[in-house]
Amino acid sequence: MPFSKGSRIGPLLVAAIVIVLLNTWFAVASVRTLSQSEYWLSHTWQVIGQVEGIVASVRDADSSASGFVLTGDTNRLTSYYLARQQVTPQIQRFRELTSDNPRQRDNADRLEHIAAERLALLDQVIAAKKIGGTEAAASLLTEDASSARPRVRPIAESMQDEERRLLTIREEDVKRSTLVALLSVAVASGLDLLLIVFVGRILVREREMRMQTQTANRELEMAHAEVEKNVETIRQLNTELEERVRSRTMELESTNRELEAFSYSVSHDLRAPLRTIDGFSLALQEDYEEAVDETGRDYIRRVRSGVQRMGGLIDALLQLSRITRAELSRREVDVTALAESVAENLKEEHPEQQIHFDIDPGMHANADPDLLRVAFENLMGNAVKFSSKVSVSVIRVSYDPEKKRFEVADNGAGFDMQYSSKLFNAFNRLHGDKDFKGSGIGLATVARVIHRHHGTISAESSVGNGARFFFTLG
Repeated sequence: MPFSKGSRIGPLLVAAIVIVLLNTWFAVASVRTLSQSEYWLSHTWQVIGQVEGIVASVRDADSSASGFVLTGDTNRLTSYYLARQQVTPQIQRFRELTSDNPRQRDNADRLEHIAAERLALLDQVIAAKKIGGTEAAASLLTEDASSARPRVRPIAESMQDEERRLLTIREEDVKRSTLVALLSVAVASGLDLLLIVFVGRILVREREMRMQTQTANRELEMAHAEVEKNVETIRQLNTELEERVRSRTMELESTNRELEAFSYSVSHDLRAPLRTIDGFSLALQEDYEEAVDETGRDYIRRVRSGVQRMGGLIDALLQLSRITRAELSRREVDVTALAESVAENLKEEHPEQQIHFDIDPGMHANADPDLLRVAFENLMGNAVKFSSKVSVSVIRVSYDPEKKRFEVADNGAGFDMQYSSKLFNAFNRLHGDKDFKGSGIGLATVARVIHRHHGTISAESSVGNGARFFFTLG
């Protein structure tokens, strides 16, 4: 079964398998030790039994031979020879069983020697019975009983004592091995039980965490569905809002076109009565100047000045309206040549003013050339106008490739930066008409041109230190 990333089931399962294998190994080792101890215990009993067998065979041979001597029954000889044949294999088997015990090997040699002497004596007794009769055989037995010849039983008891000593040791080993085996099995069973309980608790916790995760996933899916629903609602609202904006934009554009058409018509229609007023005021000034006193002549001059100023304002408004209504046609423009052309015109228009133009070479831009000329005419014209009170007007036209912006700077009167927000609004002027003549529409016209090119325009200045105008063309 694959386990999820971060699950503890995999490592725990491996640890559980290792612990169970170790417990099994300890239990098997303990049982094996116990089995080995029991084997040696059984082996000891087998050796003791083997000694008893040797002693019994020798005793049977002895009793059969004695019976033959006393009764002359030859059937006793059959038992004798049968018992005699069993002694040597039994001793050999004893040697095999006690091959790991040097003391018993020595006892086996002694027992074999004593048994052989006894059997040899019995053979002599049987032969004496057959040849000399009962008395001859009995005398051999009596002579042997009175001798100090070693017997089978003492050596057999010595061998059994040795085995009983080993039996005591091995019984203790069996008890100890049994206790160790029981403890091993108990400890292994206890550890297995604790392991089962521990793994069971982990599995229960994993199952609870899995259920919590599934619940969280379902809640997340529900939240996701709710978000999808909200997104769809927001999408519908955006569509409705865009439709409203588009409709409102169309209405505004239509209103702007009507206002622009109205402004153009009003400006255009005002020119006719202004020309009439200007013409009659000029005729009045020329034909009746001597007929009125000095106050009347001043009134006539003021009327003519106001009419000419109104004419300039109408011309500026018409230019601003044309810029707004004109179709934008962008192409590659030689800005340097355009600025130099504007500079030549300005020099001709202001012959009394000493003007120095510093124009960067190689300036180009992708723009509408007619609108760009209007912008330069207004910016450079303003620079000439506001530097007219210094001895030499220095006007610089440059381009910053890194910032991709043009700059028109002068060394004229400058302005207070706290009023900079009003610079590009129509009819907002920072200088009085007595200081510098103007309509208040020139910079608004420049801003309109720049905005139609999707560019930006800004200015930096301080009073008495000239002004710098920056603009980009998008």
